[in-house]
Amino acid sequence: MSIDIEGRLVLLGAGKMGGAMMQGWLDRGLAADRIVALDPSPPPEVDAVITGNGIAKNTPIAEIDDAAVVVIAIKPQMMADVLPGIAPLAASAPVFLSIAAGTTIAAFEAHFDADAAIVRAMPNTPASVGCGMTVICPNANASAEQTALCMSLLEAVGKVARVDEEALLDAVTAVSGSGPAYAFLLAEAMADAGVEAGLDHGLATLLARTTVYGAGELMRQSDLPTATLRENVTSPGGTTAAALEVLRADGGLVDAVRGAVAAATRRSKELAG
Repeated sequence: MSIDIEGRLVLLGAGKMGGAMMQGWLDRGLAADRIVALDPSPPPEVDAVITGNGIAKNTPIAEIDDAAVVVIAIKPQMMADVLPGIAPLAASAPVFLSIAAGTTIAAFEAHFDADAAIVRAMPNTPASVGCGMTVICPNANASAEQTALCMSLLEAVGKVARVDEEALLDAVTAVSGSGPAYAFLLAEAMADAGVEAGLDHGLATLLARTTVYGAGELMRQSDLPTATLRENVTSPGGTTAAALEVLRADGGLVDAVRGAVAAATRRSKELAG
């Protein structure tokens, strides 16, 4: 689906995630002259995209009077210093789309206006390679059209889902926001276990990483429940069954993942204040 915007898209923060999103928008047909990138020092590869496509960079805020959407892609600790400087953009009634973890809708409303349209989003790092999972939550001021536009922008880097209760974003953070780290740790543990079983480190790493990637791609392409996919590779009394008996035992992988998601959910709530 192509992306078209009446007005301009202001990208606040052109780091790796912001840069990946920008490239995704361009790939989906958004005209480069619709984008304004605000970042004092983007990474060289992102700066090359900006320069190579003729995207406006660090345009003075006073000169932007037609912002339709402002994508906030800066670190949470930068908000207090940076947001006041872009507050004048609210005059053109854009939708503010935040991909920053931990900063609540109420915090953005306090910076801009109680009537401001805010869409808070929780992406994950695979968005940097176009395979992200993002969940959005709009406030009551965001129109259906503005919410749809935000979803379209985020779909340029992966899948998008929606929740209407902001509190659920803590659980989203725990499952998908932090989730890539769980998959990386699994691949790391599999490789280490393979070395202990006698494999060369390079081969064990290749087996682990490729297997985790392949299993993910199989899930992506299949309509079958994950439980069915698991059952399809588990012969009664076989090697996989023996391994799963350990992983599903009390204190095993299943319990560990539940504990990890619960801990991440609690921490997300604490960080949000």
